[in-house]
Amino acid sequence: MGDWLYLIIGIAVVGVLTLVGLVTSAGRRRRGVPPGGGTDVITRPEAPTEAPPTEAPPAEAGVETAPPVEAAPEAPTLERPESTASRLVRLRQRLSRSQGTLGRGLLALLSRDRLDEDTWESIEDTLLTADIGVAPTQQLVDRLRTRLRVEGNTASDAREVLREELIALVDPDMDRRLQVSGTDGRPGVVLVVGVNGAGKTTTVGKIARILVAEDRTVTLGAADTFRAAAVDQLATWGERVGVEVVRGPEGSDPASVAFEAVKQGVEQGVDTVIVDTAGRLQNKAGLMDELGKVKRVIEKQAPVTEVLLVLDATTGQNGMIQARVFSEIVDVTGIVLTKLDGSAKGGIVVAVQRELGVPVKLVGLGEGADDLAPFDSGAFVDALLG
Repeated sequence: MGDWLYLIIGIAVVGVLTLVGLVTSAGRRRRGVPPGGGTDVITRPEAPTEAPPTEAPPAEAGVETAPPVEAAPEAPTLERPESTASRLVRLRQRLSRSQGTLGRGLLALLSRDRLDEDTWESIEDTLLTADIGVAPTQQLVDRLRTRLRVEGNTASDAREVLREELIALVDPDMDRRLQVSGTDGRPGVVLVVGVNGAGKTTTVGKIARILVAEDRTVTLGAADTFRAAAVDQLATWGERVGVEVVRGPEGSDPASVAFEAVKQGVEQGVDTVIVDTAGRLQNKAGLMDELGKVKRVIEKQAPVTEVLLVLDATTGQNGMIQARVFSEIVDVTGIVLTKLDGSAKGGIVVAVQRELGVPVKLVGLGEGADDLAPFDSGAFVDALLG
């Protein structure tokens, strides 16, 4: 009997120890501790549980809570427009690509061993095709015939004679400076006119860039109020170089916007105010009344120092018709020829100067923001000749 009792007690002790061991092992596993009790085994941490969102305490009665503070928008990075010197370099490059055909054609004809009547007729046709105009063409041909008869017509002679006569035709003595400065502390006022589609609003923005590159302060007046796109486009040009744009509601009186722009320019002491105008040509009388009113109203604040007519060089003789209309309406003082790089008819430079008696002052040579350059007669002729 005693043996059986000891056996039962032994079995019970073994069972209790086994149970205690199982419980201890399970506890270690739950804590990530290995059975040996070591601490150098790294276990994957459990994903942290998100804390429940805290609710803002209710506002006390009669106490206003401050609205959340919004981050201030970053100021746009202003562009630094290209200098005039580098624009002139590109002027030569672009013109030589678009206008070189005319010069090469003329030189090929003038370098023939014998300049007979058929050759001179071909030279006339080439010049007329380039939109130089009838009277300037005849003048140039007469001068070339006389000089080459006396001085010879070798290739080098022909090139030099043609260069000199073309420069004389373009008239290097014309004053091509932009009149952008006022007197008596008032700003210079530039009025930009021309039909829609010629690149007028874009030209206003590009002129502003030229002036900013020369460290001048500028205000723009968006007086083409009948085209919302023109106003928005001008505002974008101004933002890019930090130039303020004065605008009015769509369809508002253009003269009132022009007046406000110049008034603001006077009050702020800016160097130049540039005013974009409407370019509708439905009837000359309406356009004359509108532009005349704009100019009269502006001059209550400051004199208009420059009236620039913007013409699309690719329109050829249509551009000449536009030039005549605008010259009858306002006192045009300078011409801007846009898209000259897209036309082989560079002779319009000569034709429009002869027609209006005013110089081409700026030429547009592409779609880029700085693709507007002062016109240089020598660079233009050199580009024609390649």
